Amino acid sequence: MKNGITAIWHTIKVFILFTGSTVLFYYGIMWINEEYENYHRYDKPEGAAIKVSSSVTEKENSWYDRLLFFYMNGE
Repeated sequence: MKNGITAIWHTIKVFILFTGSTVLFYYGIMWINEEYENYHRYDKPEGAAIKVSSSVTEKENSWYDRLLFFYMNGE
C-alpha cells in the first residue's frame, strides 16, 4: 500500500513540475512575441540614407538579357 501511495505522490510531483514548466514556457514565448510585435522593422531611415535600387523603365529586358545580367553581376 505504501509503495502505491509513493508512486502516486511521485506522479503528482512530475505532473506539477511538467505543468509549471509548460506554463512558464508559454508565457515566456508570449512575452518574446509581444516584444518583437512592437519592434518596427520598416520605419523610414533617418539621416543621410539614399535609395540603392531603381527600376528600369527604359525598355523591357528579355529573359536572356536578365540571365546574362545575373551571371555577370550576381544580382
